[in-house]
Amino acid sequence: MRDYSNHTSRRAEARDVSITDIKSCVVEGNFEWNLVKIETDAGVTGIGESYRGGAVPEIIEYTERFLIGENPLDVERIVRRIVQEMSGHGGTTGKVVTAASGIEIALWDVAGKILDLPVYQLLGSKYRDEVRLYCDCHAGEAFETEDGYTAYADEDAYAPGAYAAEAERVAGMGFDALKFDLDVPMDNDPDPYNGRLSNAAIEHKRRVVEAVRDAIGYEIDLAFDCHWDYTVESAKRLSHELAEYDLMWLEDVVPPENMDAQIEVTGSTRTPIATGENRFRVHELSELIYEHGVDILTPDPTTVGGLAETMRIADRAEENYMPISPHNVCSPVGTVACVHLGAAIPNFDYLEYHALEVDWWDDLLVRDEPLIEDGRIAVPEEPGLGIELDEAVVEANLHADSDGF
Repeated sequence: MRDYSNHTSRRAEARDVSITDIKSCVVEGNFEWNLVKIETDAGVTGIGESYRGGAVPEIIEYTERFLIGENPLDVERIVRRIVQEMSGHGGTTGKVVTAASGIEIALWDVAGKILDLPVYQLLGSKYRDEVRLYCDCHAGEAFETEDGYTAYADEDAYAPGAYAAEAERVAGMGFDALKFDLDVPMDNDPDPYNGRLSNAAIEHKRRVVEAVRDAIGYEIDLAFDCHWDYTVESAKRLSHELAEYDLMWLEDVVPPENMDAQIEVTGSTRTPIATGENRFRVHELSELIYEHGVDILTPDPTTVGGLAETMRIADRAEENYMPISPHNVCSPVGTVACVHLGAAIPNFDYLEYHALEVDWWDDLLVRDEPLIEDGRIAVPEEPGLGIELDEAVVEANLHADSDGF
């Protein structure tokens, strides 16, 4: 087995630093936010975030067995060590990579603070001073989640007018790009299993899109998410019906496992197709990119392996003239990490913002001004991620099963 532990012996004293502790906690926002904290013998602490969901804190805790004493400045080597050490139990994909993603972000925060540089500069470049957001919206009370599953709302929540009203409201907040979920309960009629859309279901979706377009016009970018629900023929029929509305993209229209099916759908329509959030590491996205199975790539940096791994994916996408719009359902911690990423890659487009209903979202950070201004986040210039957690707000919103930091 390859040994990715530290075999170097020469390093300047100021950079001869060791990890002393790795902690995690779960904050209960609109999702379960898995936060990470790394402490060092230099007195520097870094914070990060892994994608939501169970088992991730336990994996983060497990990595203490072999990461305590490692030099936190060796960010990418440490991620490789996590993957290698845990390769025998799913380390090359899935929850292990998700846990490694949050650790990696916290390591970049540590490195930036020690080296007195913002994370985007450590990643190599600065292409923009602010990152544009698209706001993930819901109609009425639709798509509330509890314990990781979808809780559908009453039928009125899915009326075209409900989508249109929400679109107008959110656009009025200064966002110039919006996204809605387009999968609805009627998709399960007459059969909840086969993924085939009835004519009535497709017409309902067309009317939803039409209503939103009529409400906000064409100056605002508009996308819709389908959550991998449909058959190839239904995806093709749906994308054809929506072509006239000039969508920013139609997202996750078919299940993610079959690459040929994804390529078939993407090549069949002028409606841009987006996907990528549930794939891990560059290995699982390379074919999608090189076979042009997607128009807009949407990896999740807190899932896919971290910021450096997302940059490797972005490099391959740039070779194929493909934009990157990262999936992001994070707290402000993961969101700001993605902002640094957005500053550092040339083919970055929009970043998802998915916490509109969390009125204390900004409070999780110690700051005087809102993080989001007119649908944009300014790229921090302070060392590391350039943010500080408000520990009291963290403690006040801990998941019932989390002990906190």
